[in-house]
Amino acid sequence: MAGKVFFSVSMSLDGFIAPESLSELMGRQWVELQAWMFPLRFTRENLKLGGGGEDGRDNDIARETFERTGASVMGKRMFDAGEEMWPEEAPFHTPVFVVTHEKRDPWDRPGGTTFHFVNDGVESALDRARGAAGDRDVRIAGGGVTILEYLNAGLIDEFSVALSPVLFGSGVRLFEGVDAGRVALEPLRTEASPRVTHLTYAVRER
Repeated sequence: MAGKVFFSVSMSLDGFIAPESLSELMGRQWVELQAWMFPLRFTRENLKLGGGGEDGRDNDIARETFERTGASVMGKRMFDAGEEMWPEEAPFHTPVFVVTHEKRDPWDRPGGTTFHFVNDGVESALDRARGAAGDRDVRIAGGGVTILEYLNAGLIDEFSVALSPVLFGSGVRLFEGVDAGRVALEPLRTEASPRVTHLTYAVRER
């Protein structure tokens, strides 16, 4: 049985998931947006930062998101940023399919991550990711433009937003350009922690 297609992102209270410029990644606002992740035991394990870290529901959610994912899809912008910032052992540990116009051989990283570069569109990338994921889920990792392409194409089954108590003012909006006449949402879960509020929705065709 095929798994679901989902995305899971951190979002500011004013609706942004990333700064406009790649040069601002890892800047103050982005660090504040992702601050709920840094202390977690799972984050420390996955990034090989050593032992320790916090348990609790935030940690459970981060681990559950990782464990349900059998393959990921991302856009070229996210890959370009990550290629500069990820450690040698990239944090996916599954096949990752990069939607791009660039022709490039697969890039194998230690720890089980292989990046595959797909030149014939988002649906082809998703088909390949589904094949690689087996009965696990496919995560649309980002960035915002790529998530929106899949959402507007009716290819997302559900998504989770970690709503962080930070304001960006400008940047990459998660739902900028969404086809609101096509997409309907069904609330599934709301879970609050001291640092962030987790919102999960099923996606239905309107």
